[in-house]
Amino acid sequence: MTADFQLSRPANEARIVVAMSGGVDSSVVAALAARTGAEVIGVTLQLYDHGMAVQKPGSCCAGQDIYDARTVCDRLGIAHYVFDYESRFREGVIDRFADEYMKGRTPIPCVRCNQGVKFTDLLSLARELGADCLATGHYVRRVVGPKRTELHRGADPARDQSYFLFATTQEQLDFLRFPLGDMPKSAVREIAKELALAVADKPDSQDICFVPNGDYASVVKKVRPEAEDDGEIVDRAGNVLGRHKGLIHYTVGQRRGLEIGGQPEPLYVVKLEPESRRVIVGPKSALAVRAARLGEINWLGGEGQGRYSAKVRSMARPTPARFDGESIHFDAPEYGVAPGQAAVLYDGDRVMGGGWIEETVAAEMETA
Repeated sequence: MTADFQLSRPANEARIVVAMSGGVDSSVVAALAARTGAEVIGVTLQLYDHGMAVQKPGSCCAGQDIYDARTVCDRLGIAHYVFDYESRFREGVIDRFADEYMKGRTPIPCVRCNQGVKFTDLLSLARELGADCLATGHYVRRVVGPKRTELHRGADPARDQSYFLFATTQEQLDFLRFPLGDMPKSAVREIAKELALAVADKPDSQDICFVPNGDYASVVKKVRPEAEDDGEIVDRAGNVLGRHKGLIHYTVGQRRGLEIGGQPEPLYVVKLEPESRRVIVGPKSALAVRAARLGEINWLGGEGQGRYSAKVRSMARPTPARFDGESIHFDAPEYGVAPGQAAVLYDGDRVMGGGWIEETVAAEMETA
């Protein structure tokens, strides 16, 4: 299979930079780029040292992964460069991740990483290297429309990563290429096996690469030791029901781990108050949200206001909603919506834009 990299000049005169994490997806992108006949350069950003996060299957951009990327480039006969962006990643992603948790929000560091280190810094590096484009292993589609370049969902619903790329700007999208967007994962691994790439059977990378074993609290605590300050667990009337061991152990919608038995109905975390260090709990009905105000909105198409399908979590089904230019108004109450999450708006398969949820309006507050 030969992917179309949509080069503006003959391939034998072009240069493609490939973002290589050391996984099978970016390795196959490099192989497809090499097949075009263009000069290909693999670039890996060293983002963190595994002294702070345990090396595990599914991590990226450190240690073994850099070695794997270099091995693939040697196999393909292309150049490979490694750039140290550890301090930039720590400040822009890890520290921000910890600070968001400290504020009682639900952060999504993968979006911040794509928004900053990968699609800003790496893209600038690619331009400095004289590249015609920067290719990545994301499962999304880039469609050249009549008015502008568009971002669409990946063809394989199980692999689609468009939710994490909503903050991509129009200028970045014009320069980026996503050759895996039309492929299922099985086809990508088959190409890797055909080429005898050492990473053909390597496990998929995890959403949050720097969090060992999914233990968010341990990472936040290491960065911000004060994160485990305890406090009260209260109901919505302010009645104290128990104590917690630090806000970082709780997220909106959580039920398990509250350790407050003897209640007439199941209770969920409905709000976190970092100023008072209180965890506020309530019935499931209190989690229903009818609207969400967005900040840092990035728009990729259309007029902005209108009817779309909205996605408020990476694994959630899109839900019908109206966007007024600042807030999303859901047709039906939506659950599991929390400040700090991303909300992405779609028109069919096309990503229209999105933003960060700043605050929500409870369905209970809706007037007749």
